[in-house]
Amino acid sequence: MTVPSPCINICTLDTACGLCLGCARTLQEISDWPNLDDAGKRAVWARIAERRWQGLAACRALESSAANEPQRSIFQRLLDP
Repeated sequence: MTVPSPCINICTLDTACGLCLGCARTLQEISDWPNLDDAGKRAVWARIAERRWQGLAACRALESSAANEPQRSIFQRLLDP
């Protein structure tokens, strides 16, 4: 079975943290994707899951402060609240 791409066609790179806002991959992971074997692709998926898990609680906490800093991306606020 082929490992599906995490791309959801919301391709916007947060330059502050280097992650795509749509799929939460790094630019390197995005460019490497076509050449990765299934094990490598599953490893990328695992890193995405970890990023999302770590950011979930912080995301909720930041939602209340988002109105104060609308110009900062969610990833910027996660990395430097």
